[in-house]
Amino acid sequence: MRLRTTAPHPPHLTRSTLHPLTAWILGGLTCVAILPAATAQDASAPNSAAPDASEADPDLLAPYRDAATKRWEKEIQKYETLDAETTDPADGILLIGSSSIRRWDSAAEDLAPFRVIPRGYGGAKFSDLAVFAERLITPHDFRAVVVFVANDISGRENDADPAEVEKLVRHVVAVAREHRPDAPVLLVEITPTRSRYDAWPQIRELNARLREICFTEPNVHFVSTAETFMTHDNQPRENLFVGDQLHLNEEGYVIWGDLIRNRLIEVLREQTHD
Repeated sequence: MRLRTTAPHPPHLTRSTLHPLTAWILGGLTCVAILPAATAQDASAPNSAAPDASEADPDLLAPYRDAATKRWEKEIQKYETLDAETTDPADGILLIGSSSIRRWDSAAEDLAPFRVIPRGYGGAKFSDLAVFAERLITPHDFRAVVVFVANDISGRENDADPAEVEKLVRHVVAVAREHRPDAPVLLVEITPTRSRYDAWPQIRELNARLREICFTEPNVHFVSTAETFMTHDNQPRENLFVGDQLHLNEEGYVIWGDLIRNRLIEVLREQTHD
């Protein structure tokens, strides 16, 4: 059985050193992922009243639609062609988001025995994922959807405001809920990286808002990752990233996949027992 490492400094991991989780574990064995407790790096959740995400709000998207269409329309059309030509695995896990999802070539192995439907595109922001949410989500009858987007705040002058991003995330959640009301949505915490560490305070605030969405929306769940990707002195673990210090390397994906897979097992287990 692949075991998630909870210590901030797990030993060097490769796929060859981890045994895939076999399908029977979901049938009869309870497997619980123990999430790290919130630390100083996890900003307190905002106290403001949560926006209502019971229905998707198309008016929210107007300021973003033209830019998103201009940049990403061809990429989305490629996925629509793929959707028309292929059949999704039964009870598949839909993976949507930015380049960490798109580059995750080992997702099927790292998340086994879950079967995946990868629909990530590099450079994605929630401002365009919200625009394309209907087209990316509704063609699929997934068991759960995993969302990771990390580009709205990157340390640039045109960074989005965390409160603005929260509204867009809630829109994506609403689209998924309207399409598959019983399918859980997992929001993956934005990973601390050396290349964007100057913006980490703002990214922490957005992570806190993602966590708050999971507290206030039914069947939406937070995947805590930041603590695992930090050193004891609260610095990004550079050995888990490729040269750009933004994207995960093989070892980083093994750890990231373990966190997501264990959270999926926990969430779906709880749903089965309800």
